[in-house]
Parts: sequence; C-alpha cells; structure tokens
Amino acid sequence: MDKIYRIIDANINRVAEGLRVLEDLARFYYEEPQLTEEIKKIRHRVRKSANNFYSDFLDHRDSINDLGLEISQKNDLDNKVNIKELIMGNFKRVQEGLRVIEENFKIAGHYEVSKVYEACRYDSYTVEKLYFSKVNKIIKKNLLDTDLYCLTAEEYSRGRNNIEVVQQMIEAGVKIIQYREKDKKMLYKYEECKKIRELTRQAGVTFIVNDDIDIALLVKADGVHIGQEDLPIEKVRELVGDEMIIGLSTHSPLQAQDAIARGADYIGVGPIFRTFTKKDVCDPVGLEYLEYAVKSVNIPFVAIGGIKENNVAEVAKRGAKCIAMVTEIVGADDIKQKVESIRNIIKQCRSEN
Repeated sequence: MDKIYRIIDANINRVAEGLRVLEDLARFYYEEPQLTEEIKKIRHRVRKSANNFYSDFLDHRDSINDLGLEISQKNDLDNKVNIKELIMGNFKRVQEGLRVIEENFKIAGHYEVSKVYEACRYDSYTVEKLYFSKVNKIIKKNLLDTDLYCLTAEEYSRGRNNIEVVQQMIEAGVKIIQYREKDKKMLYKYEECKKIRELTRQAGVTFIVNDDIDIALLVKADGVHIGQEDLPIEKVRELVGDEMIIGLSTHSPLQAQDAIARGADYIGVGPIFRTFTKKDVCDPVGLEYLEYAVKSVNIPFVAIGGIKENNVAEVAKRGAKCIAMVTEIVGADDIKQKVESIRNIIKQCRSEN
C-alpha cells in the first residue's frame, strides 16, 4: 500500500502542476477570466479532496530516488515549440494523472474519493473543449497583428526554391506566410508544403495554404486562403472545421461584408495597385476600398496587390496594419534586409499618424 500512496501523491502533484500551467496561461497570456476560473476550480478540488491523506503522501514520498527525473533528462519527449502544444500537453498530463489517481484510490480502498477524481477528469474534458474554443477565437482575432504577410512565388525568387525563401522570411521575423503556387503539380506542392509546415511550426509562424484545401489539411496548416470563385466558404468550413483559419479575397465593400457574414476569419483587401503575380486578377480597387476597410471591417484584414517598397507608405498611412507582399520580398537580393527596410517605412508612417 505504501507504493500506492506514492503513486497517488506523484500524480496529484503532476495534475495540480499541469492545471497551474493552464490557469496561468488563461490568466496572464490570454487574459480570459472564465477559463481561469474553471481551471482554478478543478485545481482546488484536486488538492482539497486528498487533504486527509497528506501525511501518508509525505511519509511515502521519495523524490530523490525517483527514476522519472533521470529518464526525463535523457530525452526531449516533453519539448514544446508553441503555446498550442503547451496547452495540449498539459491537458493530457492532467487527464492521464487523474485517471491514475482514480484507479489507485480504488485499490487503496477509498472508492468514494476515487469518484471525485473521476468527476474531475470529466470536468477537464469539458474545460479542454471550452479552452480551445476560446483560444482559437483569440488567435483568429489577433491573426494579423503583424506588419507583413508574405507569399511564395517561386518564379520571381531569383532561382531560389520556396524552401530557401521561406527560411529567409522566417529569419527576417515574418510571422505569417502563405504558400501560393498555381501551376505546380499537386505532389510537388504537397512535398513543399510538408517542409514549409515543419519550418513554420518550429518557428511559431502562421502557415496558410492558398486554394489547396486538401494539402492544407494533409500538412496540418494553420489555414487556407480562397478566392471569390473558389468553393463557398461555408463548404470549406465543413471540410476544415472550426479550428482552421479561413481567409477570403475581397475586392469591394459588398464582398467584404458578405465574407464577414459568412464566417471568414480574415479577408484580403485588394488588389490595391496593379499586380502581375496572378493571371486571373481583377483590376486594381485602389486606396478607396482600403480606406473603407479601415473604417468599417471588424475582422482582421490584409492589404494586398502590387504593394512595393516605393508605395507601401501610401498603404500604411491609410491605416493598413497588415500588408501583403509577394515579388518585392521573394525577388529581393537580401530578403532580411528588404523586410527590415520595409518595416522601417511602416513604422515611420505609423509614428507620423
């Protein structure tokens, strides 16, 4: 029985620590009061329900000789590369630990106490769903809270392949990258997207795939971007689920409001200027539509279309917070230097406004 108490003690600590990580993320990172309160309730119940066994736990605790630390030090199985993985990992830690506590309290002859931990486990499943629902909304709301949205275009990349270009974009500090290649074979696009997904995942960069919903799903991209003549956004949502981001190109106030009403997570506003990177692009909508979006669009949007270093100031001065660029970035001799130069212009415009 001594070792049973040791197992329960270790798992109560494990569960409480996991809940504290989740609680502090909800409280300090996402500033979400409901999640904070729900996690705190479970954490307090986990601790208080075992108060009568506290002395037994301390008597049988043997942290010095615990094999777990040595095993953990030898591998990186618990490594996390982003907030989402941190949240997922800690919910699994909590749920697995609660199951261990529940089963071992039964063996120890405390069936009623075991049922308390069973209830905590089911509560954690409910809170996990709520947690990710709220976090996804926050992530989507803050999706374009960055200055540059960069797209691939290998034919304009001065002989560099998309993997090289994306790597340089990431090194330049770009936080959102869209894969857009219209004319390549599907297998080739899939293989490229697999590599780009890994690069962006490791760097914590948002990865969007243009048009190819199947590839986006296969590589677990963060989102897809579609045009006015692609599948209806409602059908895309059925395919990709609520978690994946959906962006939609718009060219007028009417299309913008329609996209918002139908559930787009963000919209493209443009083309602001004439662009030659797309064969089927419409005529430029000019800065007037951008000014409308700044005043009237209540979801994230990105200004796009023909934007270069020599005209980005016009776009930034009119209130565009996130600006998409294609050839100006991928065709630069030094991508990092080009991104820095463009960012300086944007910062200057914002400081003057």
